[in-house]
Amino acid sequence: MSTVGGLEHPIDPLADAPPEGWVAGRSPWALAAHKLVRNRMAMAALAVFLGIVVVSFMGPFYADHIAHTDPFTSQLTATTVINGKRVDVLQQGGGVLKLGETPIGPTWQRNYFLGADSQGRDVAARVLYGGRTSLTIGIGSAVICSLLAVIVGMVAGFYGGVTDSIISRGLDVVWAFPVYLLAISIATVLLTQGLTIGPFSISASSLWLPTLIIAVIYVPYVARPVRGAVLSVREKEFIEAAIAQGASNRRLIFNEILPNVITVLIVLLPLMIATTILTESALSYLSIGVQPPNASWGTIINDGQQLLYTRPWVAIAPGIMIVLTVLSLNVFGDGVRDALDPRAKLRVKD
Repeated sequence: MSTVGGLEHPIDPLADAPPEGWVAGRSPWALAAHKLVRNRMAMAALAVFLGIVVVSFMGPFYADHIAHTDPFTSQLTATTVINGKRVDVLQQGGGVLKLGETPIGPTWQRNYFLGADSQGRDVAARVLYGGRTSLTIGIGSAVICSLLAVIVGMVAGFYGGVTDSIISRGLDVVWAFPVYLLAISIATVLLTQGLTIGPFSISASSLWLPTLIIAVIYVPYVARPVRGAVLSVREKEFIEAAIAQGASNRRLIFNEILPNVITVLIVLLPLMIATTILTESALSYLSIGVQPPNASWGTIINDGQQLLYTRPWVAIAPGIMIVLTVLSLNVFGDGVRDALDPRAKLRVKD
C-alpha cells in the first residue's frame, strides 16, 4: 500500500512488467526498450522532438514552395498580399511615435506567417532554417563530445595511476572554468582567425567552429561519469575472471568494460543535446556563435530584441522552439534513465 494525497492505493509491482513468459531469453536491452516504449511521457517527448527535427529540416521546402521567399536576403522593398490587398512588408510610420519603419506582423497565411524582421525577411522561414542549424550543431557537438569523453574516461579509468592523475587534472582545469565564460573566450579568439589543425583549416563562418568549441568544453561533464563507471566495473569479478583467462587489454576494454558503461553515455546523450542546443543559442545570441549568412535560433532572437515592443513574434517564435526542444529532450532523457537503471523505482510516499 502507498499513501498518495492522503488516500491509500494498492501498488501492483507487475503493472508495467512485460507479459508472462516474455522475459525469458530476452536481453537487458530488449527489456529496457520495452520499458521505455511503455513510458508514455517519454514517447510523447520523443515524438515532439522528432516533429521539431522534421519540421526544421523542411525549411528549404517551406521557403521555396510555400512562402516563396529567400530568408537570407533583405527584402526592404518587398510587398505581400493580405486579404486581397497588397501591402508593404516594411510599413512606414510604425510604433507609438509613428516614426521609422515597422516590419509587417504575423499574417497567419503562407506568406509571412509569423511576420517579418527588420530586414523584411520571413520570420517563419528563418525559424525553420535556424532550427536546422541549431539542431545540427547541438546534435553534432553532443556526439563529438560523447566520443571524446568515452575515450578519455575509458583510458583514465582503465589504466589508473599516473595516466589517470594526468587526465583527471586536465579535466579539472577545464571543469574549473565557468562553461559559458570558457566558450565565449575560445569563440572570441577563433572568430578572428579561424582554426587550423595541421592540414585542416576551419573558417570563422563555418558551422564546424561552434560545433567543436561546444563539444570540447563539455568533455569533462561526460568523461567524469564515464571514468567513475569504468573504475566501478574494473573491480567486478567477471573482469578478474577475464584477466585470469589471459584476456588482453583490448579485449577487456571493448568486450568487458565498454558494454557495461555504455548505458551511462546513452542516458547522458539526450541531456547533452539539450545542453549543447542551449549553449549554441546563447553564443549565437551574443554574436559569437553562428555567423552570417547562416542563422540559428539564437541569432534570430538577437535580431528580434529591438522589435520586442512592436513585433515580439520575431524573438518569441525561436524562443518557443528552444523551450520545446530542450523540454522534450529532458523528459525523454529521464525516460531513458528510468528504463536503463533497474534501481529506478516509482517514488511514492509510504
